[in-house]
Amino acid sequence: MSRQPFGGATTGFSRITGIAALGFASLIVLANAIIVPAGLPLTGADVGEVSAFFGTGSDAVAVSSALTPAAWLLATLFGAGAVSVLRRSERDRGEAWSLLGFTGLALQNATFAAVIATRLALTSTGASGDTATGALWALHDALFTLNGTFLALALIGLSVAGRRAGLIRPWHGALGLTSAALLFTSATLAPLVVDQAGPLGLLGLSGWLLWVAWIVAYGVALIRLSPSSSSSFPSPSSPSDPVTA
Repeated sequence: MSRQPFGGATTGFSRITGIAALGFASLIVLANAIIVPAGLPLTGADVGEVSAFFGTGSDAVAVSSALTPAAWLLATLFGAGAVSVLRRSERDRGEAWSLLGFTGLALQNATFAAVIATRLALTSTGASGDTATGALWALHDALFTLNGTFLALALIGLSVAGRRAGLIRPWHGALGLTSAALLFTSATLAPLVVDQAGPLGLLGLSGWLLWVAWIVAYGVALIRLSPSSSSSFPSPSSPSDPVTA
């Protein structure tokens, strides 16, 4: 497979979107660093624990939620940048892996918007500990767990596209596929995961941590594209060529 040319205008945009990927990763880690230590209940927690947290932890919920709109914007920008870099070589091969990945990013943004909206709603019902709190928390857990499906789509699509274009290294592609497998397994087992707190929740957590590492590495790969160093991508089938990543 021959090298695929990429011009300077593309790499200028890719640098911006690579920075967006790092910004997205930073914001989602910061949001969790705020709300998890504050006592956010684990998936499958009982209503009493949920009521206790949302009845007193509204400030942590509000602050962490305020970070998410910017995170979704940055995630979409990252996805657009990855597609803009990868589509030329994909069109030559008649493939659309990057579009699959971008679709996954868009769907996870929409799903997690519903997760955050549910958390904000719980701050109004949590103190009462009534039936509404239990129903909202069950909805929150289901959405949160099933979101792994869309993260898996993003990881599979952009990992395969990145490897086939030579943008990312083999270990990076393997990281993405491993994360996708964990997240998809967690989503598939959603009825068991949300039924009660337990070790199955570690599947999603492990997949999420790998997802954050994956997106940071992808951002670095996009940032390092430059007219002087990356006027073309090496083919994955040419192991002697250095991979830009």
